[in-house]
Amino acid sequence: MTVKNTFIFIGFLLLFSCGTPTTVELSEQPADIETSSDSLLLDKVQQQTFNYFWEGGEPTSGAARERIHPDGVYGVHGPDIVTSGGTGFGIMATLAGIERGFITREEGFERLNKLTDWLAKADRHHGAWPHWFHPDGKTYPFSPDDDGGDLVETAFVAQGLITARQYFRNGNEKEQALAAEMDDLWRGIEWDFYTQGKDVLYWHWSPRVAFKKDFAVRGHNECLIMYVMAASSPTHGTDADVFHKGYMKDGAVAEGSTYYGLPTVLNHYDSNDMHVGPLFWAHYSHLGLDPRNLKSKYGDFWKLNQNHAKIHHRHCAENPYDYKGYSDKCWGLTSSYSMTGYAGHNPQEDLGVISPTAALSSFPYTPEESMKFLRFMYEEQDSLVGMYGPYDAFSFQSDWAAKKYLAIDQLPIPVMIENYRSGLLWELFMSAEEVQAGLDKLGFEY
Repeated sequence: MTVKNTFIFIGFLLLFSCGTPTTVELSEQPADIETSSDSLLLDKVQQQTFNYFWEGGEPTSGAARERIHPDGVYGVHGPDIVTSGGTGFGIMATLAGIERGFITREEGFERLNKLTDWLAKADRHHGAWPHWFHPDGKTYPFSPDDDGGDLVETAFVAQGLITARQYFRNGNEKEQALAAEMDDLWRGIEWDFYTQGKDVLYWHWSPRVAFKKDFAVRGHNECLIMYVMAASSPTHGTDADVFHKGYMKDGAVAEGSTYYGLPTVLNHYDSNDMHVGPLFWAHYSHLGLDPRNLKSKYGDFWKLNQNHAKIHHRHCAENPYDYKGYSDKCWGLTSSYSMTGYAGHNPQEDLGVISPTAALSSFPYTPEESMKFLRFMYEEQDSLVGMYGPYDAFSFQSDWAAKKYLAIDQLPIPVMIENYRSGLLWELFMSAEEVQAGLDKLGFEY
């Protein structure tokens, strides 16, 4: 597939819908929050990052490539590996692309119809998709014993499918048929199988070694959406105890800490350690799951995510390790490429690497701080932005940059910026009756 290397610079666009109206009425941000010059820049970064999926997608499947390296150097894993989680994000980015006028509604429909047909034929393992695929839909092992279902990545696909189902369900006849196929796919996920009959969800299952990886998902991280989807399923739903005793660790996860004067609200667990996690924890589950009014007995999830982003910003602004380049406008740590490979950057494990998706996908939580970073990237330096927006990661301290792209880093950007600007994906996802029932089951206010 030829990757385009030019962009259409989009002028100031009013939010609109092509063709049949969507199922929700979009709300605009107040005019004093987004100026016309802000709007031009937001349009530009949204379109560039969306194009990672639209122009850079794998052509046979229509799905998201795991990575795109403009220099053509890929190492062990080639350029055509398809990723499930990034594909779920790409589905949601496509809806934003339609509404922003980057593509027409018909173009978006055709792409998602092709992709949905492919997902229906691709390998599934008790309803769950693998982390990676070959273009023909066969499982591509993520690791030696991770060659089957990946329930976390599957949850990201389900989040995208439900959001798109809501978008197309009241459209014309062919759009309604697409919505019905998306509904069938998500109903086929066997969430209950992945409990092994216990009060917790397990991340992996392999057709060769079953639950050998034995990865029970407990404690706050990016996996909240998996537990919400599991509780919401009308066909293979899990009991509330799976969430409360598993993910929330019988309430222990609510014992938060304070960093840079801000409460973390919940514990941020990584293995047996407690710290402030990488910022993708505040993004992946909340591409659709609206945190603005989301509360439970464990805490306020808006405050959880907003403080998480602010802690990262304060860390980089105060710069306790005196890293070159860190500042009020150059900030944001998350899992990304680094000088020594892929790493989970966070305030306690800081290698001096800035990952642009961290600040840009945090727009809903930190609009002023994120806009400063966006302007820094596009107006104050000229080497860290390419055909699909800002490159994956860079370090002024180490005089290094990964001029490459990863689906799970690029594609949350257009989605979360759209949620900041209009609430589109949040409103669509939260309008699903099953999601509302699942949140009620788990005791959420929303």
